[in-house]
Amino acid sequence: MTTFVRVVETGSFSAAARHLNIRQPAVSKGMAQLEERLGVRLLMRSTHCLTPTEAGNTFYTHACRAIEQADEAECAARGTHAALTGSLRVSASVTFGKLHILPHLPLFLRAHPNLSIDLVLDDRVIDLIGEGVDVGLSSDPLPSSSLAASRLATSHRLVLGTPGYFERAGIPATPADLSGHAAVIYTRDPGGTDTWRFCQRDSDISVSLSDRLRVSSSEGARVAVLGGLGLAVAPRWMFAAELAQGAVRPVLAEWSLPATSIWAVFPTGRKASAKARAFATFVATELRNGVFSCEMEADARG
Repeated sequence: MTTFVRVVETGSFSAAARHLNIRQPAVSKGMAQLEERLGVRLLMRSTHCLTPTEAGNTFYTHACRAIEQADEAECAARGTHAALTGSLRVSASVTFGKLHILPHLPLFLRAHPNLSIDLVLDDRVIDLIGEGVDVGLSSDPLPSSSLAASRLATSHRLVLGTPGYFERAGIPATPADLSGHAAVIYTRDPGGTDTWRFCQRDSDISVSLSDRLRVSSSEGARVAVLGGLGLAVAPRWMFAAELAQGAVRPVLAEWSLPATSIWAVFPTGRKASAKARAFATFVATELRNGVFSCEMEADARG
């Protein structure tokens, strides 16, 4: 059943095989044997993709439910704090994964020694279902109704740059001053554009940044800012260590920008597995105990 569910979700035998870490002929043979045993055709095959038949859709719904129930029964038998087993496929953006996921993985894996994690780091929007991802960590709005999400943490955006850059270019006193500064634009920042709305009490102002450099990679944007190529509007988590060390400094602190949230995103074709839920809970706890705790304290003081 698990193999069939993966085939339906990925749309091909080869993709399902990659996600299950088995060979494609084994998937094809398994599907043929399943159809023969049930006496019905479950999949319609074409040169481009596989699609479930009416019987296939019905079987998929029941198979998902059976897998969920088996997963829950296993967790119940082992107890709430039992170690997780098997594999878990997780996606995140490159920089967020590097800075805020990978450093915490040893703790999670020590708690679950029989669990393996397949971590997909990519700044593009991942097709969770097509790529067989169990849980995605994202700051993007939900791209489709086939996904469900849970907010893990919220981060403020800041205007920041290196001390060396501000020494050369001057420190902006108002948002309007930003139009005269060189900016590094991270083009994949959700909600982020060349134009930002700054708010202060009852007033607000929209400012268009003068881009010196546009970068589609979060790591590229970080390197550019740290290299003094310009200032940037970025979430605090992206430069948390450098802010603490003084390698970058925030400006216009009396003005606020739209915040960004970190979400755990799950495919809704089937209920999020116990492993995916446990991992999302772990990440939320680590974020709130780490860099994001500063954000929460600041909100509480405000």
